[in-house]
Amino acid sequence: MNALKKTYILKLYVAGNTPNSIRALRTLKNILEQDFQGVYNLKVIDVVKNPQLAEEDKILATPTLAKVLPLPVRKVIGDLSDREKVLIGLNLLYEELSEEESWE
Repeated sequence: MNALKKTYILKLYVAGNTPNSIRALRTLKNILEQDFQGVYNLKVIDVVKNPQLAEEDKILATPTLAKVLPLPVRKVIGDLSDREKVLIGLNLLYEELSEEESWE
């Protein structure tokens, strides 16, 4: 059954070690370890060190979290402090919301 699990490919774009970047990374790691343990691959990209990567992926602000796979690509900008907004923004809360709607 593990072979059927989705793997989420995520990129977190940060600008150095700013408080917002550190908060975003810490919050994201908590979300991933709590809800997506073993089914994600996270790449942290410092746009100060690698500005060409931000330009290629059309990143205009940091921190920005991008879900690359599964498609569609989705992006969330900010320090990721609101867990629910992060999951909804990346379309990762769909199953949970569908279950809640069936109760109404």
